[in-house]
Amino acid sequence: MSAQQTAPLTVFGGVRAAIIDLDGTLLDTAPDFHVAINAMRADLALAPLPLATIMRFVGKGSENLVHGVLAHDLGAALAGQYQAQALASYLSHYAIVNGRSSTVFPGVREGLAALQAKALRLACVTNKPIAFARPLLAQNGLLEFFEVLYGGDSLAAKKPDPTPLLQVCRDFDLAPAQVIAIGDSANDAQAARRAGCPVLLLPYGYNHGESVQDVDCDGIVATLLAAAQLLTD
Repeated sequence: MSAQQTAPLTVFGGVRAAIIDLDGTLLDTAPDFHVAINAMRADLALAPLPLATIMRFVGKGSENLVHGVLAHDLGAALAGQYQAQALASYLSHYAIVNGRSSTVFPGVREGLAALQAKALRLACVTNKPIAFARPLLAQNGLLEFFEVLYGGDSLAAKKPDPTPLLQVCRDFDLAPAQVIAIGDSANDAQAARRAGCPVLLLPYGYNHGESVQDVDCDGIVATLLAAAQLLTD
């Protein structure tokens, strides 16, 4: 269905697990991206970019992010020539700033607690490299909620490919229809659709700088807590 909400949200029964995105869903990591990307651009003698421009390229992994912010003013061909150097620079800078300015979105802790109270198994699937995702969740007190964590470099493919979502289903020994995906972007929704999982989106995230209102999903909820309240035994 379209994400335009003109009717009451669906109540989901039979869900036994949830797969939750990280950037733009659990944590507002935009300030960290802003610092690291512009530090990388400074290394290449490029002018800084505004946050809104950078966030258009967040969500599909570090390689896509770096290529996007280079191609924005260099063009795709020249961006490709600098990709390896730029990616190494970006990862170095991001390792320093990771979590320094990030904040937990409202309703996240309460939502995770509510999901756990419903005895749902929880996984976090992000396109952020695992070496950044794990400490970021830990320093914000969120890692303990998750039984499974996959980063963008953990498996052979990343979202919007369904591979990581299907791997979680196998890990939990559940059918995709029993595992709900919760994220903030078309990236999350496409991965869920391809995996056969129901999917809810949060409107406060990044979604490549576009509204989630027209993304194919099963509903848009204000907070993670609101998502948890739609799940029944």
